[in-house]
Amino acid sequence: MAALNIRKGATSHSAYDLRDPNGELIESHTLAVIVDNESGVLARVIGLFSGRGYNIDSLTVAEVDHTGHRSRITVVTRGTPQVIEQIKAQLARLVPVHEVHDLTVEGPSVQRELALLKVAGKGEARIEALRLAEIFRANVVDSTLESFIFEMTGTPEKIDAFAELMRPLGLIEVARTGVAALSRGV
Repeated sequence: MAALNIRKGATSHSAYDLRDPNGELIESHTLAVIVDNESGVLARVIGLFSGRGYNIDSLTVAEVDHTGHRSRITVVTRGTPQVIEQIKAQLARLVPVHEVHDLTVEGPSVQRELALLKVAGKGEARIEALRLAEIFRANVVDSTLESFIFEMTGTPEKIDAFAELMRPLGLIEVARTGVAALSRGV
């Protein structure tokens, strides 16, 4: 599931004006968590979310410091401002966690996701799928007489938009990596 962009000034009729039962605005946040790269760390971080009923919209993990044996976990989650603060505080208290950054509040960031989309089609649907792929800068990485696999990189919203356009043209399957994000600047 892709992250939602929540606008503080949205009207109550907007699909993006999500509120909890108490009327508080639900926001999407991207968190970067630097952890020890050791067995069980990911399970502990995920356990924190599941044990408290917090949802994860996107999750990526990779080692980022081979000599220091550190990994970066990028989590997109959502909740009220109070819930987001609780998540950050609870993550920071975990023993294998070295840093917790809320990229949503720390300033501009770059977020990208990789997706593979399999589309089956013949005739006009096939031609239209190729035309849209060109517009969205998706690459054909596999082709048969009856299907394509497109590879695209972009924001979660861009991938969602491309997938929606491919649905009526024969979208069969989608695989997504989850969000990778970095703060802009120094």
